[in-house]
Amino acid sequence: MTNNNKETNKTPNETQKISIEKLLEAEKQRSEEYLNRLKYMQADFENLKRRFDRDVEQIKNHSNERLIIQLLEIVDELELAIKVGKSAETAQKTLIDGVEMTLKKLGKILEQEGVTEVDCFAGKIFNPTIANAVLTEEREDCEDCTILQVIRKGYIMKGRVIRPSIVKVSIKNKQKTEEN
Repeated sequence: MTNNNKETNKTPNETQKISIEKLLEAEKQRSEEYLNRLKYMQADFENLKRRFDRDVEQIKNHSNERLIIQLLEIVDELELAIKVGKSAETAQKTLIDGVEMTLKKLGKILEQEGVTEVDCFAGKIFNPTIANAVLTEEREDCEDCTILQVIRKGYIMKGRVIRPSIVKVSIKNKQKTEEN
């Protein structure tokens, strides 16, 4: 009963002051909650922005890929024309020189775009991540899965294989392998 007397003995100013202090404390808690929410939202926004910037950079790096793949077909044709022209007795040197110049220009364009040839050559061990084996030949004079011939060159653009090499690989004679 004594406690009740104390509360009832308070003046209206003291009661109002206590009420204002409670309201102030509630507002401080709400303000801290909003501040924490804002911090989380800001962190989420920064993460989203970083992810967006990374995605945009990746799109920039590979936006020309379709064009580059089409240009590679032209490179193949020019290389074939040079090869056939050099082997033919009646081919004119100026034609070959012109095709070689065009091929060099295309090579420079591809290089500027970050395109390089796949490191794939005869005598190297077959790597399925950079080449497709379309032909096999039984051979005893070389190791199994050794590249015998590169049929079509492969290309890498900015660290990613955009066209694998097409190769012919060796395989061991199955009958002799089973006997051993």
